[in-house]
Parts: sequence; C-alpha cells; structure tokens
Amino acid sequence: MLSRIQSLYLLLAALLAFGSMTMPFWTFTAGHIVLFGDFMDVQGAGIVVTTGSIAGGVLSPLTGVVSLATIFQFKNRKVQQKLITLCFALFAADLVAGLAGGHFLKLYLETQSASVSFIPGGGMFMILPEPVLFWLASLGVKKDEKIATAYKRL
Repeated sequence: MLSRIQSLYLLLAALLAFGSMTMPFWTFTAGHIVLFGDFMDVQGAGIVVTTGSIAGGVLSPLTGVVSLATIFQFKNRKVQQKLITLCFALFAADLVAGLAGGHFLKLYLETQSASVSFIPGGGMFMILPEPVLFWLASLGVKKDEKIATAYKRL
C-alpha cells in the first residue's frame, strides 16, 4: 500500500489540500489589508464572497480526505481511478470557488476604495501542484493495472 509511488503522490496532495486551509487564498490592500481564504468572512462583501469562502473551506479538506481514502483502495484499482478523477473535480471546484470569491471581493473593495491591489496568497500556491500529483498517481495506478493484467495472463 505505502510502497506504491501513487500513495506518496496522493499523500502529498492531501497534505497540500489540508495545508491550503491555513493560508489566505488572496491578499487585498485597499487602505487596509483584507485576507480572503477558507472560512474567512468579509463583512458586507456579499453572498458570493461568503459562498466562495465557505465552498473553499469545505472543498479543500474534502479533497484531502478523498485523496487519503484513495490510498487505501490499492486492491481495487478501478475504484482508485474513479476516486482520483473525483479528486481532480474537487480541486477544480475549489479553485473556481477561490477565484470567483476573490473576484467578487475585489469588486466590492473597489466600491469602498479608489485603489485596490491584490496578490495571490499561499493558499492558492499550495493547491496548484495538486492536479499534477493526481495525474502522476493516476499513471501509477495504470502501471499497476498493467502489471497485474500481465501477471494474470501467465
């Protein structure tokens, strides 16, 4: 189970998903610093910003949990492939939630201040390697399937 390379990739992806919750997704400067991340509320910013923050707070750990659960499905490679595909979808939804929430927060802050600057935070950079790790894990599962199929022919 842990000797397979895809387990390492999935473990790293899970750690990145859990770690992304500890850092802001965006940092805005509009006279004062405003952080946007998982479960970070900005008063008066609107429902879309709050929804993006809550969605990120739910999708990030869910991606990590599914990634960890995938490690333990090493005997059933088809289920493992489906869970890896689910991890891709959860990552994409997490990224879209963060980008949409950040966009609408920027629009809100522009109504409050004439000058708004923003930079991506550590939370965004932590989730960006996840799809590469999921892809590498998928390749590892396919390689295991190929070896198992060749062994069954003998």
